[in-house]
Amino acid sequence: MPGDTAPHVDVVEDFFGVIRLLSDGSVVRADEAVLMRAEPPFPDVPGVQWKDAVYDAARGLKVRLYRPSPSSVAAGEGGSINNKLPVLVHFHGGGYCVGSYDQLGGADYLRRRLAADLPAVVLSVQYRLAPEHRLPAAIEDGAAFLAWLRAQAALGAGAEPWLAESADFARAFLSGVSAGANLAHHLAVRAGSGQVALAPVRLAGCALLSAFFGGVERTAAESDPPDGVSLTVEMADQFWRMALPERATRDHPLANVFGPDSPDLEPVALPPVLVEAPEVDVLRDRVLLYAARLKEMGKAVELAAFKGEQHGFSVLRWGEANEELIRILKRFVGQMK
Repeated sequence: MPGDTAPHVDVVEDFFGVIRLLSDGSVVRADEAVLMRAEPPFPDVPGVQWKDAVYDAARGLKVRLYRPSPSSVAAGEGGSINNKLPVLVHFHGGGYCVGSYDQLGGADYLRRRLAADLPAVVLSVQYRLAPEHRLPAAIEDGAAFLAWLRAQAALGAGAEPWLAESADFARAFLSGVSAGANLAHHLAVRAGSGQVALAPVRLAGCALLSAFFGGVERTAAESDPPDGVSLTVEMADQFWRMALPERATRDHPLANVFGPDSPDLEPVALPPVLVEAPEVDVLRDRVLLYAARLKEMGKAVELAAFKGEQHGFSVLRWGEANEELIRILKRFVGQMK
């Protein structure tokens, strides 16, 4: 009508111009490339194949499969006697708000190295991002993927061809970087408490890299951050504001796994957990507390501390610490028979 004006819309959250959450609930996204650091190109990883498959047609969600070429896998080098390989289910990082299952650069290089060096079938899982899809959407997508994987295992020779040829479903692992590690934890809890059925898939372990946890009360590292962090307290807070259900605090159980409303983990049948803890990380104290609390509960926990490394270093650049991480992961996966 004459004289009508469009309602005023404010920017509620602005994450470096890449995500702009508006007051009417809409989200405007820009190219995430502006978040990427100018690092030297990552080298190729010879002998690793990849392809995509759809695991949730209704939502259009995909998984990227990586595997070493069958000719490069010899029995006794990570494979079983029939050359079947452990399955590493992997979730990308990005505070539940950015990142992707098919992201190139350091994330892709890490997945290729895991496939080649462990060796393993690596499954990089797409999940819905916040703030368009707030938590627990990503957790539900992870559970849907595990249901798909379980169905694939039950199909035997009729499964997705690469899985039928190469996957040892009795040696499945959950892994992730940052928010992906948080996601992996919550899926392990669902599986260990009987909320998610896995058989004939067997969850043999979890590898949590630079896990993304939160809480209302500040830790020492959050109150006095070390110099040179890759993730600031302000960035972490903003991710949680955009990712958690509206009006939830950082003590929500999906952020603070030891918060006032969080489930007791003591009766949960968790598999062995590898916890990677970089020193130069505002979340360092939360990661160390996580490992310590699980150990107090009698859980099998291995802590891999990395002096001088940043949050998410496994996908930011490549150096000797990354090579050491690969060696630790190879040993961790290899000993879980």
